[in-house]
Amino acid sequence: MVLTEKEQTTIEDLRTQEQSCMEKYKRYGQQAKDPVLQELFGRLEKEETRHYESLGQVLTGAVPSCNCNDRDGAAYEPKASYDSMTNSEDKKNDCFLATDCIGTEKMVSGEYNSNVFVFGDPGVRKLLADIQIEEQNHAEMLYKYKTVNGMA
Repeated sequence: MVLTEKEQTTIEDLRTQEQSCMEKYKRYGQQAKDPVLQELFGRLEKEETRHYESLGQVLTGAVPSCNCNDRDGAAYEPKASYDSMTNSEDKKNDCFLATDCIGTEKMVSGEYNSNVFVFGDPGVRKLLADIQIEEQNHAEMLYKYKTVNGMA
């Protein structure tokens, strides 16, 4: 598969977004106070790394297979670390981090939604649609974390 200039630029832009997400989850994992949130950020960092690597494969002309996973968000059931009455500085910090990441996931998901039809190859479109669903899963998981901890 050979990418057009527009397709290549789009993939490079999406990789930049994924790289930013990887870095954000790494940093936020270090800043989070709650071990449950630290674990979630570590998990999401790995998934963003996989997205980054998949897009890199597209740049080399290969289209990696995808699993069209739309269950992670629905299946995620975090344990509460904070109760709804707690209003500690740690809780405020973790709430900020989770909220900021939800905003990032919404933005990145929108980028995939806007860019999927730039591509002529159906395999690339399927991959990008799969990544978009996974970005939505990430936002749902973060929202569930906030909800169970009385932050939403």
